[in-house]
Amino acid sequence: MSSSSYLDSQKERFLNELLDLLRIPSVSADPAYQKDVVRMAEATAEHLRKAGARNVEILETPGFPVVYGDYFVDAALPTVLVYGHYDVQPPDPIELWTSGPFEPVVKKTELHPEGAVFARGACDDKGQFFMHVKALEVLIHEGGVPCNLKFMIEGEEEVGSAHLAWFLEQNKTKLSCDLILISDTGILSNDQPSICTGLRGLSYVEVSVTGPNRDLHSGLYGGAVPNPINVLTRMIASLHDADGRIAVAGFYDKVVELSAEERAEMAKAPHSDEAYKKALDLKGLEGEKGYSTPERASIRPTLDVNGIWGGYTGEGAKTVIPSKAFAKISMRLVPDQDPDEITELFSRHFRSIAPESVTVEVHPHHGGRAYVSPIDTLGYQAASEAMEATFGKKPIPVRSGGSIPIVALFERELGAKSILFGFGLDSDAIHSPNEHYGLFNYYKGTETIPIFYRRFAALSARH
Repeated sequence: MSSSSYLDSQKERFLNELLDLLRIPSVSADPAYQKDVVRMAEATAEHLRKAGARNVEILETPGFPVVYGDYFVDAALPTVLVYGHYDVQPPDPIELWTSGPFEPVVKKTELHPEGAVFARGACDDKGQFFMHVKALEVLIHEGGVPCNLKFMIEGEEEVGSAHLAWFLEQNKTKLSCDLILISDTGILSNDQPSICTGLRGLSYVEVSVTGPNRDLHSGLYGGAVPNPINVLTRMIASLHDADGRIAVAGFYDKVVELSAEERAEMAKAPHSDEAYKKALDLKGLEGEKGYSTPERASIRPTLDVNGIWGGYTGEGAKTVIPSKAFAKISMRLVPDQDPDEITELFSRHFRSIAPESVTVEVHPHHGGRAYVSPIDTLGYQAASEAMEATFGKKPIPVRSGGSIPIVALFERELGAKSILFGFGLDSDAIHSPNEHYGLFNYYKGTETIPIFYRRFAALSARH
């Protein structure tokens, strides 16, 4: 029986089980969902048990728990640690969803003629980590598991994995492995598979600007006192120069520039600026001068305002000069930028450009280092061969613009490389309203992962 035969017979159940998980609103950022996050951990553990995992535990941390399970075959065989996360982003703005964010539905779209699951967490990361749970079940029913497997599914990825370093330090022996497998990334398209070989790092801060000691009447005080929103927007506008470069002193000092050869290899990945603009309903693109759109979105650092607020935003009019204004700012980093150093450089710069009329504070949130995965490892070779077997095409190595800060942490704490083996698409609207995950991608991942384990075990045996 082929690896897909059991999967074919169980597709409807595998989908329904995923839909059940998507109904649990496991939003780690909002305390109102705390019980639901814990409920999601319990459901994840139960599905691991049903799939055949052993020693399944819900391990407490100072925050939300980590779900652990394993399947030990033989000490002579390699061990793969599967990482994923069961928490999800907040669903806001709710009004932009075409169906309830936690009421999953399957809809057919132009990109997904066979259907896609629409729900918060469908792709990021419930649909993707659940492929691994189901892949274990497939292996057990299709002749056995070819290597040792460990599962570590956490509940704080969407809030920066604040307690993961602590957890790794406490559980190094339990988590020891030869390779880490992560499905929290994507492929170029359903026709052209790819493997993510690099991630950007992250520095995330919140800034506040304070003017008068209270909100003021804009008629009585307007023109005579500093308006924190006006000041904040001027400061933010000055953070990029005319060429799209970040105007923070020292920001680029440690940026690793790719060679012309490396950039030429990147350019082989299919891309169309016109299609890119059409997909996003844009008339034009912006970014750092001298780099292509794919390069701007992957190998170059960025600075973006993720949210800005202050003053009156309710219905109707209220003529006030606000006392305070706020913004959340993320900086995507590349090798060898240090997130702590970048946070300090930004903080120093932002305070220096503030006028004397206001008080500025910068509050760091979380961050992580960039990561580059080599393509000459047994893990990458196994992943490439597995994808070629199921897609019929050799995958292209690509750099991602996203950040998974724990990847560099894994290598530092566990001494193991990670393979970023995701099956999502850029169009899946992760972190946005109407997030979705194609049934093709869900099933293709579940089909490919068992082949990866077989190839990795075989390659390891020969070396």
